[in-house]
Amino acid sequence: MRRHLARLLTVLAVLAAAFATPGTASGEAQAADEWNPPAHLAQPLNEVWNHVESTYGNLYGFRNYGWDQIMANRGSVNYCVRWESDAPVSAALRDRIHAALKKQFGKWMTAMTENGKGHNAWPYPNVPVNIVGWAVKNRATLQWTDNSVDIYTGILDSGGAPQCAPDCGRFFHQDGNYSKCPGGAARHYDQSLWLTKGFGGGAGGDWGQRMGQEYFTGALNQENIHIYLHEVGHTFGLDDFYDWSPTGQCCFLMKAGSAAQITEFDTWMLRDFWRHLKSRYGL
Repeated sequence: MRRHLARLLTVLAVLAAAFATPGTASGEAQAADEWNPPAHLAQPLNEVWNHVESTYGNLYGFRNYGWDQIMANRGSVNYCVRWESDAPVSAALRDRIHAALKKQFGKWMTAMTENGKGHNAWPYPNVPVNIVGWAVKNRATLQWTDNSVDIYTGILDSGGAPQCAPDCGRFFHQDGNYSKCPGGAARHYDQSLWLTKGFGGGAGGDWGQRMGQEYFTGALNQENIHIYLHEVGHTFGLDDFYDWSPTGQCCFLMKAGSAAQITEFDTWMLRDFWRHLKSRYGL
């Protein structure tokens, strides 16, 4: 009798532990509940992700999304400004550009938070943006003498545009080896804000964002610098919508020209991208 009772107690203990331990069926169901988009967005979000999976050539193998950069830095991102213009830059203008860049990038990071916490295990509700350098053709274009940022002159890409030292760029060193960067790993840059005189529209990717110098500096007082915001969406992997629209969604930032700010749908597309990538970080 005692033997049977002991066996029964052992079985009950195992069952109790199974239901109480995180990672069991009960724990997995709780984790799944973290994905809770508004009901009216469920279908269009599924359509978007199905489209992404069918059209991105290396969706899960690519390792330089904005997500990867922030995770590698443990919660921050570094920028270098490529000033492809002969317009002079005062220290005051430099600081205004820096402030606008930080504010605008922060809008996407705000989309990843709820009640002050990261959404769906996103570990960094606040992501500092550091501007570590400027690249120009002519040093005299930059009208300051302090050493708050590194200055790169005479380093040109294949098209003749000034760029920050490749030895310091994550795009060129995705293994995180910045041993040849003059300022070391702390002065590396993950992305470039590439401002080109006379450039129309925008471009964006894991390397950063490019747009007109006149456009960006002319929009410094705006609440939303929408071309920049759109291009940062690409940095985090979000797609363009030139030839189709998800069900019920007419107007959102990633559908160029239809919205000038991050919308509810943009927010949930960003969160959905994170949902599908977070396992690569053990989350």
